[in-house]
Amino acid sequence: MTDTQEATTADASAQKRPSRRSLIGWGGAGLALGAAAAGGAVAVSRAGDDVDPAAAETGAAVAFHGANQAGIATPVQDRLHFAAFDVQTEDRAAFVRMLKDWTRAARLMTAGKAVGEGAYGGLAEAPPDDTGEALGLKPSRLTLTIGFGPSLFEKYGEKFGIADRRPEALVDLPQFAGDNLDRSRTGGDLCVQACADDPQVAVHAIRNLARIGMGTVNIRWSQLGFGKTSSTTPDAQTPRNLMGFKDGTRNIAGTETDRLKKFVWVGEKDGPEWMAGGSYLVARRIRMHIETWDRTSLQEQEDVFGRDKGEGAPVGKAKEHDEPFLKAMKPTAHVRLAHPDSNGGITILRRGYSFTDGTDGLGRLDAGLFFLAYQRDVRKGFIPLQRRLSAQDALNEYIQHVGSAVFAVPPGVRDKDDWWGGTLFSKEA
Repeated sequence: MTDTQEATTADASAQKRPSRRSLIGWGGAGLALGAAAAGGAVAVSRAGDDVDPAAAETGAAVAFHGANQAGIATPVQDRLHFAAFDVQTEDRAAFVRMLKDWTRAARLMTAGKAVGEGAYGGLAEAPPDDTGEALGLKPSRLTLTIGFGPSLFEKYGEKFGIADRRPEALVDLPQFAGDNLDRSRTGGDLCVQACADDPQVAVHAIRNLARIGMGTVNIRWSQLGFGKTSSTTPDAQTPRNLMGFKDGTRNIAGTETDRLKKFVWVGEKDGPEWMAGGSYLVARRIRMHIETWDRTSLQEQEDVFGRDKGEGAPVGKAKEHDEPFLKAMKPTAHVRLAHPDSNGGITILRRGYSFTDGTDGLGRLDAGLFFLAYQRDVRKGFIPLQRRLSAQDALNEYIQHVGSAVFAVPPGVRDKDDWWGGTLFSKEA
């Protein structure tokens, strides 16, 4: 029976008898699709679309279906909940079933709907299908983006029948100079990036996916983020990082389809076929030595970045978006070293967030940047760029990379019959 037939049957049966569902949790695939069809939410702000500046205030929904996953070129939301998961089963069928359940839940939550039969009103003897903390809240431009890590192919490739489908571009990141990686915040078999304008909406999404996946996957690590540090809408004000400087001035815009095709989306000839329309994600937890930075002179701070702190203008220029004269900056300036002209044209799409996670036990803030970068090939994007930065960047005195992961992000879910990972796990892939 197809998902559509299940939905039709479930809707018809609901009119004849009291609602029924599994005693062990959400199992109503057809009910989920039926609820999605009845929701009537209007979806806007998809990758490449023109963006209404008031979208965040209206609580609009972002279209879930598309050629590419939402949450990459989509206008960057204000809040993040990122989670990396480890697989707990060797049963391919169970893992695929979870991915399909996740897709149905994601389709509902991004539309502002409850998962399954909701948080109340169902069978009193069973746990609710939805955790309930997002009841009454708007969609808040929630996007959910999934990715698969190298370890999924290494540990489960043979068992899941995907050993020969690992992309050549999905490489383990090398150890960079200055890295001090916490293994408990590094890696993961798969990930989900939840972005929204309401933090509770983002947390609710990850919480429900973790609950649905219990026994099949568990959370390896997660990160909350606030205050976007990059923008995919160049007409909007450039956000600032926790060091007080504008960040992502030259970032790829969601409307720049040519640059997205060149630098972000995997092409049909790039291989493998199942990744066409996808991208590769690098996630890095970067600790900032806030206390040291706050005691550094303004001149040195501006020299470190190569821009002034007020306007964000490059050295010797008046406006933020003026073309920088790189040779006017110090050789170790961050902008000079990271600029495409200094790196053979290397360009990545940044989508990072600030974070603060209490203190480190020594009276210092555990705060910094959760760096998210999408690119067509990490071997030609993040890796050569970070090698250069880690070796020469003056900013290294004030930051340290403490967490790291890389994921293959498949193309978008095309329609109601498609699902996360469908291109990878289908027999034709």
